[in-house]
Amino acid sequence: MSIMQKRSGAGIDEVSIISNGVIIEGILKSNGNVRIDGIIKGDVDVAGNLTLGESAEVNGEVKAENITLSGKVTGSLKANEKIVLEAKCMLNGDLFAKILVVEPGAKFDGKCNMVSVKENKIEPKKEPQQIK
Repeated sequence: MSIMQKRSGAGIDEVSIISNGVIIEGILKSNGNVRIDGIIKGDVDVAGNLTLGESAEVNGEVKAENITLSGKVTGSLKANEKIVLEAKCMLNGDLFAKILVVEPGAKFDGKCNMVSVKENKIEPKKEPQQIK
């Protein structure tokens, strides 16, 4: 959450923008929505929606509620709900989401997991009961 959002009490519908030409080395965290058009050398952790524009480059783990990727990511994408891989994107890493949308032309090299954490729990197999 930006300082302006904290002071003004603005809602999480506001979007923080990392513009083209900006380079951040380290961890980027936000409680709201974020759009990245610059370069991030580190992890990105967003509580809201994350949009990675065509000029965006991220080298690290990316987490958000929903992720739309048009740029380049080297690292994993983890969304609580949906990931959209747009036509010009390049993902070199694994992705985790309930819903995955891949547009024609998107490039993806990695594994895909579309099972939620709750569904991923493996229950022990029960032996069938014999009827006497």
